[in-house]
Amino acid sequence: MLRVHFTADDIARVRVAAAPDPLWEIVNSFQALIREENALAFGEWRRIVRPRLNPADGLLAALLPPRGYFPDFLTPDLGGSPGLESAVDTVLGTPRAGLRGDLATLAASPARPRPLPAEARALAEGTLDALQRLGAALHGYHRRALAAFWPHIRAQVDADRAVRARAVLGGGTDGLLASLRPVLRWQPPVLEADYPVDHELRLGGRGLLLQPSFFCSRRPVTLAVPLPDRTPVLVYPIQHTLGWALVPGATGGGSRPGAGLGALLGRTRAAVLQDVVTGRTTGELAERIGISGAAVSQHTAVLRQAGLLLSVRRSKHVLHTITPAGLALLEGAPHTPHTPFDP
Repeated sequence: MLRVHFTADDIARVRVAAAPDPLWEIVNSFQALIREENALAFGEWRRIVRPRLNPADGLLAALLPPRGYFPDFLTPDLGGSPGLESAVDTVLGTPRAGLRGDLATLAASPARPRPLPAEARALAEGTLDALQRLGAALHGYHRRALAAFWPHIRAQVDADRAVRARAVLGGGTDGLLASLRPVLRWQPPVLEADYPVDHELRLGGRGLLLQPSFFCSRRPVTLAVPLPDRTPVLVYPIQHTLGWALVPGATGGGSRPGAGLGALLGRTRAAVLQDVVTGRTTGELAERIGISGAAVSQHTAVLRQAGLLLSVRRSKHVLHTITPAGLALLEGAPHTPHTPFDP
């Protein structure tokens, strides 16, 4: 069981990360790649990515067991700069004491059936050669396993942020924390979750950063030993759109870029796309545009099939948000006023 203890100061300092964290996605996705669980969400992605792995990924395999502890230095505080280049530089700048401590904890983990290989043990010395191999492994894995899918990962995280923003508007921080059910259970002043070990996290006025993660699966993740002077991070799983791995251009297969755009002619769909930039439910779109809920569902289905919006179900409602491809289309097209019932 994971139990996160809040004070009044912590409640005022809860925030949701603005973007997916490339290091958490590397860590979570690599572990998802090894495990066989959650085939509905990740099975097709595994089938595509596993043949792309090469011997350079062996270092990550040594550092990231399927379950149990992995080194905290692989997911440092990025200080609000989630770009991959700066993220990897932050990892490579870990002080030697931090490398040694985390690797010693990894070597002693009961989940490890065998000793760490030499290339992983070499990291404990912080030599330039060992750090360069780690940097190359992180960049190479991201390029082979994540880069082609990153626009969709970003869009799905943005959709989750839209859900959390509405929860805050409706109920403040209490509403935000309550919206994380069923993965996390808010029982003030404690946030609870199922967890492989008993872990008590006392925020002590530092607040909490909630990090939505595309490849986090089933239960949240947090650092084993958060730094005392940094805001603790709680990584939680988000919803997925079925068939997401077959996005245009991601594998050389799937539909052609723009294959569904011919069906998008007409002002009604343009109006729907313009209105979901900040996130709208089906009912809100129907009211604002002046068409029936059934008509909204038809239009959003076409836009979703074309990769221009995402739909996330929350309780009785479906929230629609725009994707990067949808934003690019809007930014490249002149605004056209909408007339209700316009085809």
